[in-house]
Amino acid sequence: MTDATEEKRGWFSRLTQGLTRTSKQMTEQVVSVFTKVKLDQAALDQLEDLLIEADLGPQAAARVAEAFGRSRFGREASEIEIKESLAEAIAAELAPHEGAFEPMSSPHKPYVVLFVGVNGSGKTTTLGKIAADLKGRGAKVMIAAGDTFRAAAIEQLKVWGERAGVPVIAKHIGADAAGLVFEALEKARTDDIDVLLVDTAGRLQNKTALMDELAKVVRVLKKLDPTAPHETLLVLDATVGRNALSQVEAFDRTAGVTGVVMTKLDGTARGGVLVPVAEASHAPIKLIGVGEGIADLQPFNARGFARSLVGLEAE
Repeated sequence: MTDATEEKRGWFSRLTQGLTRTSKQMTEQVVSVFTKVKLDQAALDQLEDLLIEADLGPQAAARVAEAFGRSRFGREASEIEIKESLAEAIAAELAPHEGAFEPMSSPHKPYVVLFVGVNGSGKTTTLGKIAADLKGRGAKVMIAAGDTFRAAAIEQLKVWGERAGVPVIAKHIGADAAGLVFEALEKARTDDIDVLLVDTAGRLQNKTALMDELAKVVRVLKKLDPTAPHETLLVLDATVGRNALSQVEAFDRTAGVTGVVMTKLDGTARGGVLVPVAEASHAPIKLIGVGEGIADLQPFNARGFARSLVGLEAE
């Protein structure tokens, strides 16, 4: 087995472990209902209800139950067969929503990545992990501490910057965020930086003035580079469940979200929320996180996620 294969299996093992609360809640009930029982419409209706409870959402739950029924209807199935069929049905829902985060392959330089999301979503930590990963792969990276409202956010990014050997452009609390970002992009161009990672304040999506400031950051970036930001990542906290759906719409409208990052999947029994979030967003799911370590943030893989969601290891 190659090192890459072992690393991949290690990640999926952590993902499966991280999703234990979700998979236990979902599959224990499903398996107890369907093992060694011939499926009928009443049983499939019960499955649909269980999937809704796991936060898959009513539309996706109905489609998954229908797909599950097509593969298993009218015959008995073992526990592993039930899990395999359920994973296949969920993976089919998610596959169209996979997306790649590959700043190093872009012709744009510096490649500007804007991070948006509400306070507590894991946005600043996600940025720090990405900075360390990119630096480890040989990229010249710079961080702009655009969340000028929270001293903790600035200090957190400085720690990540020191740890990864990445410069951090920061100012005092209350400084103009758009002005800081403008200066950071100017310096990144001068210093021949490959990737500029821009943090923003964790705005509540119903606060008009704060969302307007985010729009200002985007406008300022475009003054220097009309193509920037080249990526706008919306960081969502899985533990908030379906409340994440309203954040998708608001941030997409303000900042033109190009990718979604789902964090804290290990902290919830409703990891299935990724399914309705994927469907609600025009942008694909690009990264998911199940822990605090750098290696615990990984590219989203629909099939691998679906298998972990029902308690199966990677193939």
